[in-house]
Amino acid sequence: MNQISDFFLDPYQDKDTYVIVLEAVVFISGILSVWLAKKESIWVYPTGLAATVITVYLLFQDRLLGDMMMNLYFSIMSVYGWWNWARTQNHKKVVHISRTDTKEKYIGFGLFVLTMLITFLVYKGFGVTVETSNYVDIFTSGVFFTAMWYMALKKLENWTLWIFADIITVPLYAYRGLGMLSLQYLIFTFLAIQGYIAWKNSLNSARQTS
Repeated sequence: MNQISDFFLDPYQDKDTYVIVLEAVVFISGILSVWLAKKESIWVYPTGLAATVITVYLLFQDRLLGDMMMNLYFSIMSVYGWWNWARTQNHKKVVHISRTDTKEKYIGFGLFVLTMLITFLVYKGFGVTVETSNYVDIFTSGVFFTAMWYMALKKLENWTLWIFADIITVPLYAYRGLGMLSLQYLIFTFLAIQGYIAWKNSLNSARQTS
């Protein structure tokens, strides 16, 4: 039992109080954001922004540049998603849950590759030695950014990508000794599975009534 508690608490022994507070805000707002996304609530974006903006700062301090870039992308895409989800026409929402078409799949793959390339160049630009775990960062950054774009368009496939990348990220953070972040992404995984089911059911219901 002590080993489990040490795994979660030891990384915080030497951290400043304000950093611990910021990480607690990120932990809570991040989970709340995914839960709101599952509910198709537009509040996913302001809560998500609170988490990603703070995380950009924290990760920059720790020189985890791949994760930092991922959260910077999240912040930018959250602004776009917030605007897109809020659009209405004749007092009705313009954007509805749907599946990706062939063009969107190609664009998503292009974003995936471009994000990985930019993230790799950021590591090199800051003179950071790219190790195995950093390559995992680079890969998941591409997956997460594509997922974020699909979410902004309300595409069901966003949840598939979240689940895939979350599963990879859980052991990555555990390997780095970041117990709380590993736990957060484990919770994200379960919420993403629920989100996929909820959005798929919503999409099926919409098709039956149309």
